[in-house]
Amino acid sequence: MKMLIKAGRDLLGMTQAELCEKAGVPLITLRRIEGKPDHAGLVSQDTVEKVKAALEAQGVQFLEDGQVANGPGVALKRQAK
Repeated sequence: MKMLIKAGRDLLGMTQAELCEKAGVPLITLRRIEGKPDHAGLVSQDTVEKVKAALEAQGVQFLEDGQVANGPGVALKRQAK
């Protein structure tokens, strides 16, 4: 999820501080989410969901495999095996 949250923030041109203000989380928490490959134990899933919801409120769509975006954007295609 860390790459998706950072990518969503970057798409909006939003700083970490701006996202933290919208999500109501401390800056160190977002830095942990974006910086650690596995933030389990450092940040609760509820907090990650708050950050995700703040991005969604700004128009970011988080897609599951096979979903299609509503509007312009970018997505990763599945890599060949």
